[in-house]
Amino acid sequence: MTSSNAGLAKKFGYTNVRGYLAGEPAWSKAGHPLYASQEFIQKGNIVLIDLRDDGSAVEGRIPRSVHVNYDQLEERIDDIPRNAPVVLYSDDDEEALDALDDLRYEGFKNVSLVKGNYQGWVASGGEIEKGPIFSTEIRWVRKLGKGEVSVAEFRKAVNGELPDTYVIDARTPDEIAELGIFTNTVNIPLDEIPKRMADIPKDKRIFVHCSTGARADLAYRELVKNGYDVKFLLLDISDPECDCPIIMP
Repeated sequence: MTSSNAGLAKKFGYTNVRGYLAGEPAWSKAGHPLYASQEFIQKGNIVLIDLRDDGSAVEGRIPRSVHVNYDQLEERIDDIPRNAPVVLYSDDDEEALDALDDLRYEGFKNVSLVKGNYQGWVASGGEIEKGPIFSTEIRWVRKLGKGEVSVAEFRKAVNGELPDTYVIDARTPDEIAELGIFTNTVNIPLDEIPKRMADIPKDKRIFVHCSTGARADLAYRELVKNGYDVKFLLLDISDPECDCPIIMP
């Protein structure tokens, strides 16, 4: 975890905590794979892609998966929503990793794998379905989870169009120095939020963001616990959808 997450974890009582300072974005950028949890695969608002050949998918597949044979992936790229979390699986580790690399190369930033591929899913007791595949159409609509703010509402706040709204940037000062900060936004790094509660107004609604949403979610939980009216942005802020004005320090 990042240093900010590690600091908050220690506050919550965890004693054996180590920090990976570069965080998940750097891990992914270095080409390392991420693996989706079973709950995320079962219930998350994702695009789940079965990369195997037709016969294997008919004999058994993970429910909700869309069959896109690996050989067809390149021509189906534009069918995959760019801001959707994508989860991939195959019968072959190398094929799944190749598909992960292909999507990352094409600019997809939220891509993960089923641990152990289809065989691993079955071995872990995951549910499967069998039978003919009637559609390979990819259907995905972004759904806001508990505590999330929509991109449209967040954009209004940083544009100064939502009165009585206080926007917190939970990134580190180093990140802001490198990438800039949105307008009408106050920088309070995640690990400083517990000790800076007095700086956060309780008579306004609070929006929190970070770089991808993970730290914003943690900040949201801490602020809710302390009685704030708060929402967080779950989005990679480099996504073109998040086209908010930026100020360089």
